[in-house]
Amino acid sequence: MKFRLAVGTVFLVASLATLAAEDLAVLSALPGDPAPGAMLEVSLKQQAYAAIDRRKAAFEKLKSQAECRKWQEERRAFFLRQIGGLPERTPLKPKIVGTLKGEGYRVENILFESRPDFHVTANLYLPLTPGPWPGVIVPCGHSHDGKAAGGYQRICILLARHGMAAMCYDPVGQGERYQMLDLSRERTHFDDAPHVPVPHPNVRCLCTDEHTMMGLGCILLGSNVAQFRIWDGMRAIDYLQSRDDILADKIGCTGNSGGGTLTAYLMALDDRIVAAAPVCYLTSFRRLIDTSGPQDAEQNIFGQLAFGMDEADYLTMRAPRPTLICAGTRDATFDIGGTWDVLREAKRFYSRLGHAERVEMHEADAPHGFGIQQREAAARWLHRWLLGADKPIREVESLPDPLTDEQSRELSKGDWTAQQLQCTPSGQVLLMKDERSVFQLNAEIAARLKTQRADSWKKRSAEEKRQLVSRGIGFQPVTSESVTSESKSDRQDAYPTTIGRIERDGYTIHKLVLTPEPGLRLPALAFVPAKPNGVATLYLHGTSMKADAAPGGPIEVLVKQGQIVLAAELRGIGETETGHHKRVWGRVHFGQDIQEVFLAYLLGRSFVGMRVEDAAAWTQFLKTFQTTPNKPNELHLIAIGEAAIPALHAAALDPDSFRTVTLRQMLRSWEDLAAATESRDQAVNVVHGALLHYDFPDLIEMTGTSKVRVFDSANPLGLSP
Repeated sequence: MKFRLAVGTVFLVASLATLAAEDLAVLSALPGDPAPGAMLEVSLKQQAYAAIDRRKAAFEKLKSQAECRKWQEERRAFFLRQIGGLPERTPLKPKIVGTLKGEGYRVENILFESRPDFHVTANLYLPLTPGPWPGVIVPCGHSHDGKAAGGYQRICILLARHGMAAMCYDPVGQGERYQMLDLSRERTHFDDAPHVPVPHPNVRCLCTDEHTMMGLGCILLGSNVAQFRIWDGMRAIDYLQSRDDILADKIGCTGNSGGGTLTAYLMALDDRIVAAAPVCYLTSFRRLIDTSGPQDAEQNIFGQLAFGMDEADYLTMRAPRPTLICAGTRDATFDIGGTWDVLREAKRFYSRLGHAERVEMHEADAPHGFGIQQREAAARWLHRWLLGADKPIREVESLPDPLTDEQSRELSKGDWTAQQLQCTPSGQVLLMKDERSVFQLNAEIAARLKTQRADSWKKRSAEEKRQLVSRGIGFQPVTSESVTSESKSDRQDAYPTTIGRIERDGYTIHKLVLTPEPGLRLPALAFVPAKPNGVATLYLHGTSMKADAAPGGPIEVLVKQGQIVLAAELRGIGETETGHHKRVWGRVHFGQDIQEVFLAYLLGRSFVGMRVEDAAAWTQFLKTFQTTPNKPNELHLIAIGEAAIPALHAAALDPDSFRTVTLRQMLRSWEDLAAATESRDQAVNVVHGALLHYDFPDLIEMTGTSKVRVFDSANPLGLSP
């Protein structure tokens, strides 16, 4: 045993030394082109710019009010469709669970159900003057304390002290509504951000990570985590309108950052919002893409760039209702230049509807945040349109000294503490009896869909199934005629080219480059034995084409049997892996390519679909590589890890191409991911609305159950169950 280990160790060391001595790299930066690790990002950006330009051209053609109304209707319908529609209205079951009294206002702590057993925690700031009053909802930005954050308290106090009721509520994943609690341990700080204290000891993840974690399951169901956020806001309006002390026809909305996003969404979709003031969010997608890049899940609507919906359309959709854009000159997240572009476009649209004065911008010389200048501007705007009076509003003149509540608890810096504003007994809704999380709601939907689609799937023909899957992933097949040597003169870029060779004992390694799209090159290593036996394997590894390429490794074993092995890379894997040059939010949970995933998502594309196209192109090439005329290779497919899901799709869409399909370390099903309360590096594996139509077992059936072998299935964390 010791001897075998020693020999194996010596062999392994020798193999690694040989591999290190060989230069198996294929791609290099070409003059004037981006580096291999930036090609995918640049390619997606170019597609985004083209889509934005198409929208701009269409916008310039709008002249009449009828054309403007059609523009609004089309985008509203698209917006609602892409977030999965809206749920049915169910009883709110509101409860006032506590009260506080401040100087010139009072606070009610409120619980209500936006969906059955799905509670929203909110603080309603009320004037002390006689009602009824206008009502303003205040969706929170990405504060881990949610509604308890100082800036949100202060805008609500400012509104209440000037005659407007203000309701600030916790979004899912923040404040008292975290959806990923860990009851096995208590924390004082986030593991991923040790400098950030947790709002509750059982909270696990940063709020942006929670939003995107929930978002992955929503995407598979054809919805968006924005649907939860939007519906909470609409139900908050329902609650305000149910009260006798609120003027039902005088509803406003203002929020900052992520709350600015929700203000933009709500004001675009809910006609009850008379006046709105989104803060530190609106900019053009072109400037967002060029600067901070796509943000977390709820801020990306599937296919909106391809459809022709930019951020200015959150304003055009509500025109001519009054809207004030609040922005910061020094906002490092949402570029002020893009904000001015949004305003100019909105002004023109409002002008066409006869009310240019109803859309304005307040530009503060300030960084990102709901600072005092923004709060005063928002309050003044809402006062003008909800109370019919334009008056200066100055927060510094009305800020109270530190106050005490009924129990004489001292306030911190003039703000109520999170505990004082708490609406739940234990500080988190998920600790309440029978409370359901977003993950549970998604799991229930996924289970229903599985039952619903089973019958319809059985009734479809093989061709109908292929068309359904192709449409779902946005697959554009490459035909064998487009990549054969006889026709490569017509599509030179689509046919892989050989750029080098390496000789090994008994076989040659060909370095190949494929150009599936302009500006995007993919590498491969073709291992060709001295005497090929007519059998070839497409070997797709989710880490790199080099992963199993060492002498004595799995690839060489096949080559020594006489097989040609094409170790090919799919875009975003190996040499074209993206995200190296920047600090990306969420990379711990979602991978460093998360922003490219969402950029593709905005374009109506998925990494799965794009990678299926790559796999299909490599497949067609391998059929006739190093063969005699009219005698294609017998193909086998091996895919590992991140490459497995695209490979299964490619096999299902072209089942006759492969004799066997071997999949390792693949997610067992999308249904598992939709229900998972935590996942790792799964953003590249989601397809919008996939579970409406099929799951992996259906693809295996399409491919041929007898030819598919699945080993070491992975759970959503990438681990073997």
